[in-house]
Amino acid sequence: MATVTESVKESLVGTTQPESLSTEARMSFLKHSRRDDDGELYMNEEDFINAIAPPEEDYHKIKREQYGILFNVADRHKHGRITMSEWAAFENLLAKADAEYEIAFRLFDVDGTGLIKSDALQRIYEQNRGRESIPFDFNSEWASLYIGGKSKRHEMTYPQFAQMMRGLQGERIRQAFHLFDKDKDGYIEPEEFERIIRDTSGHKLSDHVLENLPTLCNISTGTKISYATVRAFQNVIREMDLLDLILQNATAKTSDGRIDRSDFLNEASRMTRFSLYTPMEADILFHFAGLDVPSGRLALDDFTKVLDASWQNTGAKLGAINDAADRVVSKSQHFLHSLLESAHHFGLGSIAGAFGAFMVYPIDLVKTRMQNQRSVLPGERLYENSIDCARKVIRNEGFRGLYSGVLPQLVGVAPEKAIKLTVNDLIRGRFTDKQTNAIPLPAEILAGGSAGACQVVFTNPLEIVKIRLQVQGELAKKSDAVPKRSAMWIVRNLGILGLYKGASACLLRDVPFSAIYFPTYNHLKRDMFGESQQKRLGVLQLLTAGAIAGMPAAYLTTPCDVIKTRLQVEARKGDVVYNGLTDCARKIWQQEGFRAFFKGGPARILRSSPQFGFTLASYEVLSKLFPLGGEEAEVHSTAGKMEPGVGLRETKAPLPYLRSRNALKILLDLDNSFGRVRVPASLEGSRFFSSPASKK
Repeated sequence: MATVTESVKESLVGTTQPESLSTEARMSFLKHSRRDDDGELYMNEEDFINAIAPPEEDYHKIKREQYGILFNVADRHKHGRITMSEWAAFENLLAKADAEYEIAFRLFDVDGTGLIKSDALQRIYEQNRGRESIPFDFNSEWASLYIGGKSKRHEMTYPQFAQMMRGLQGERIRQAFHLFDKDKDGYIEPEEFERIIRDTSGHKLSDHVLENLPTLCNISTGTKISYATVRAFQNVIREMDLLDLILQNATAKTSDGRIDRSDFLNEASRMTRFSLYTPMEADILFHFAGLDVPSGRLALDDFTKVLDASWQNTGAKLGAINDAADRVVSKSQHFLHSLLESAHHFGLGSIAGAFGAFMVYPIDLVKTRMQNQRSVLPGERLYENSIDCARKVIRNEGFRGLYSGVLPQLVGVAPEKAIKLTVNDLIRGRFTDKQTNAIPLPAEILAGGSAGACQVVFTNPLEIVKIRLQVQGELAKKSDAVPKRSAMWIVRNLGILGLYKGASACLLRDVPFSAIYFPTYNHLKRDMFGESQQKRLGVLQLLTAGAIAGMPAAYLTTPCDVIKTRLQVEARKGDVVYNGLTDCARKIWQQEGFRAFFKGGPARILRSSPQFGFTLASYEVLSKLFPLGGEEAEVHSTAGKMEPGVGLRETKAPLPYLRSRNALKILLDLDNSFGRVRVPASLEGSRFFSSPASKK
């Protein structure tokens, strides 16, 4: 019983994602774990690698086997296996903002005390260093600043370790340069430079850069490479993400999408406070990006070969054919998915719209009759107010009279609301920033207004039929009343053109209504109720947001609704006849005064607010209950490129897995052999931190 109560409560008031094991993490553990003899679930190292590094990914720069070293962080009790609680702890560790550095820290904090001993740091480094790697001197002056001199070693805290790792790659390059600079003249051979960069930074660079490293000597007149050039190259590597942002901005500002060295440096000066990039660093960037473009003016695609670590030089026609085929398939899949997505939104919007309209239909009927009431003298008015109208409808026509014309409304409102919700979603999606999930206010208003304009195709015929069915009951008790007409009779009598009578007033009402409603609704959800990726709102919160958003939208557009109603109602004997939108507005002003434009305003608020609240709440609930396959894949699936694309634009893989990969990259700054299989000279097959996945 408690479980049912909790489920109902969560549905009504929403849920906030707990810090404990998430549903996705639990499912991943259950998928990859195995049972021991006692029936307890656990993961060994191979299972762990399968969970955090899916086999179907492309591990071009970081070998899949290397993820096994992170198993030693997850295996807190050093039993060679991890339980669900240890998996939960590792998942929560990945969720931290500084997870990359903390994971690396815990690998060296072998005692779990929150401090790293210098001997443990050096021991684990030596056990994972490749035999052919350029050695690192922990007795250097730089290293002594962090861990103390050889005779005065001290333990490192987490912040000290993180800061040391931040500058470690630069120190490795400096030490390696000194090692190769035998005659101490400040120059090394291009082949030696290539050896240094492949050893210290190979996991961060594209195939294009790695293959052309020796050509760096050509940016100067000599045949050797200076230390200044090496440091400049290292600075370019270090600031890849900022480079990408500057290049995107710079190329976007030119007419042909191409820039030269001056354009780059000018844009860098605008975007950085201290002109971060030196002329030599700009030369290095343009050298590698422009090896195949002698003109010197480069497009963003040219820089991709430098910025994208996953870029591979196939060098074969087959690769180009495969790329073209992949693009065709990708476009086809995207087109089909877009069609399915639109149909999915349309179907759910139809059901939600019909539900919302049915819930508030009696209020809509009262609103229509109040707006159509044209007499201004108290004795001649049929209804004194909305409550009096509802009471008289029930007395004269019965409770069913409140639902006169409801069937055409339900049939017509489905496509009307569906097209509105679909267009709003599609346009918002077009202008939403994929990185921050933010959308500018003008784009929100445009999306809402466009949705309102598109719905008029369905709204106007629906409204004119509905209104005529709603008001004909007023004369049912009179002796000279005409017989009640059916919806089909009204449609046949009006014809196609007649069904769009008053369409201009309908457009004038629906465009501003939606332009006000949708932005207000979305801001209320986010700013008032705190909706986010971690917090999912409940039905009550969605209803409240929808109802509040509907109030200003409904009342401010009431004058347009009054004019539309007068134009669409069939004129009775003695009634004023209106010849168009402006004629109707002028006659209402002259004969009934300004207040007549807001007739039925309160009833319109009472109808529109809850209707759209019910509609949008049910739409979002249905979307969560019946998601379109593949919509959640980008958020929850572990699949996706594990190597980054061009700088800041690659965020396809889930954040925990990106952090797992980035933590491994921090370890590779120490040595690119961390986590790799080590085969001793004796070929006995032992190694520290063995990886079963590598034997597959």
